[in-house]
Amino acid sequence: MRDIESTKEGLFQAGYVASEAIATGVFLAGGLGKALLVEGPAGVGKTELARSWAQASGRRFIRLQCYEGLDEARALYEWDYARQLLYAQLLKEKVGQVVGDCASLSEAVRKIGEGGSAFFDRGFLLPRPVLQALTSDEPALLLIDEIDKADPEFEAFLLEVLENWTVTIPEIGAVSAAVPPAVVLTSNNARELSDALRRRCLHLWIDYPDEALEVCIVRRRLPDVSEVLARRVVSAVRKLREFELRKPPSLSETLDWARALVLLGTDSLDMDTIRATLCTALKNDADKRLAAGRLFEVAEAAGRVS
Repeated sequence: MRDIESTKEGLFQAGYVASEAIATGVFLAGGLGKALLVEGPAGVGKTELARSWAQASGRRFIRLQCYEGLDEARALYEWDYARQLLYAQLLKEKVGQVVGDCASLSEAVRKIGEGGSAFFDRGFLLPRPVLQALTSDEPALLLIDEIDKADPEFEAFLLEVLENWTVTIPEIGAVSAAVPPAVVLTSNNARELSDALRRRCLHLWIDYPDEALEVCIVRRRLPDVSEVLARRVVSAVRKLREFELRKPPSLSETLDWARALVLLGTDSLDMDTIRATLCTALKNDADKRLAAGRLFEVAEAAGRVS
């Protein structure tokens, strides 16, 4: 990815239709070696952007899905206790040889203690996504998905990673990345992220695409959808977004609706078809009831496309 245009083309070849702003954000994050914090409504393609960036740049894709209660251990590493236990059983018979010539109990304890560190070397580590990304022999892209769902304490843990590409494992010490990964963090704004985390990232806001871009995305992602059908679905979705809905349809719902109409073998979006397939665009019962009273407006918007 030599420049913004080649970045946009690389993403397009990976199946992602990027705006100028998105391609610029990806190019700068890669060139500056900074994490990219991507915010915006759910379903606008934030996760897909990370996947496409990894594919376009030939990076290994590693994903960490965040949730409430996620802690450092689940994100970083665990010890392979079963393997450690097996190792201990195999070495049990060697203990006598180690302490056989000791003159005192304290000396025996010291000698056994010196060997205890063998149970906490990297061979017994089970790396989780963050450590996988830092220790990968090949270039990697780490997606930290929906960081806003994790607790603030988890953000504090990430600061060291994003600052120095280093993590500290108490039993081993600092582990630094030989090949720093690209990092994408996504957020749906469920809570406000800390200033310290934001300072370590470039910021990209992805909103609902404009009409022309959304049609282009539908045609790129769904080659079986005709130009006319793509424009009709996009027009209908954009009309729905004008309503006071709890969960306005996002790009993923646009794609679902278009897929459903192809499956039904129709290019039409009359009121009956909209009523029958509205479940693909709206996922909230109150929203569906509100839209049901205004189907004529939706059908009219779609009908203007010929």
